Order: sequence, then C-alpha cells, then structure tokens
Amino acid sequence: MLNRRTFISTLAASAAAPMVAGAYTVPDAHMPIIVPIKGEFAPGEIHVDPGQFSLYWTMPGNRALRYAVRVGRGDLYEAGEFTIGAKKEWPSWTPTPDMIEREPEKYKQYEDGMPGGPDNPLGARALYLFVPGRGDTFLRIHGTPQPWTIGSAVSNGCVGLVNQHIEHLYNRVPKGTRVVLYPKPPGLG
Repeated sequence: MLNRRTFISTLAASAAAPMVAGAYTVPDAHMPIIVPIKGEFAPGEIHVDPGQFSLYWTMPGNRALRYAVRVGRGDLYEAGEFTIGAKKEWPSWTPTPDMIEREPEKYKQYEDGMPGGPDNPLGARALYLFVPGRGDTFLRIHGTPQPWTIGSAVSNGCVGLVNQHIEHLYNRVPKGTRVVLYPKPPGLG
C-alpha cells in the first residue's frame, strides 16, 4: 500500500521535475493524488467515474488514490461490475473483430496481433476485466502510448492511464480485485 511518506516523496519528486511521457508533459491535474471519499467503499477496489475521467483505488480511512484516465467513446464504454482476471506487463495486443470491422484501415494490419512494447496500444501494463459466466470481457485498464488523450472519451471501450501511472497502479492491484465502471453521463463522447 502507498503510505504517506512514499506519497509525499513522490509528490516532492514530481514537483521538482514535471513528468514527461515522450515529448508530452503530463499536466499537474492528471497526476495521481490521494483524495477523501464519501460513502462505504471497501479498501482495495477500483472505481471508475467516467464523467470525471477518474479512476479511484480505494484505501482504508475513506481515502482513495485518484488517477486521471481516458474512457471508451460513444457506446463502446461498458458500465458494470468486474474482477481483475489477469494482469500482464508489456502485453501483446490484438484488435477485436468489432474493431477491425469498424475501422479496417486502422486495425486490419494488426489482426494477427502486435507484440508488447512502447508503441503497443495497451501500453506498459494491462489489467484484464472478467465477469462470471462470460470470462474475459476484452475490456482492459491499461497504459497508453498517447498520454495526451487522458481526460477524454476516445478509446474502444477500455480505461486508459499514462504508462507510468498504470505501472504505479498495477503494483497495488491483485488478481480478483473488484472493479466498478460507473455509467457515463448523457452526452459524454
């Protein structure tokens, strides 16, 4: 778990030098931060609020670590309750048949997959969302090589974080973790 000393030293380091992802400087508003939360949330869960483009990793004492995210565009975002069924570092990626059908000019070339690496759409880490009876939903919480898309509804349904932030979250989240993706507000991408 992230403790106060680690968090303060992380903040001090980030204040001394802005986080740069490639040639892109991540805005301060998109940096992880511990926030108070209202209500009864069990520690060790992930809650995604698409209207705020925020992912919350719940902690004891009505606190959470908030990460800025991007979410699925249009009707590709799927609200619901999931569990982390798999975790992968530098995962390979294969577009779904629906993605290829929607945008063949963009995805057909990757129908046999793309190895993990810095240009891979799943980024540095991926948490795979599962549901009972269905198994893998093909929804992911993952990194992105396009950090400038954080704070928008642009993905094919997944929740995306800056690569350094998914690495930070990934180390805290065990398999079996409960994940809640809340509904998108009307009119959001």
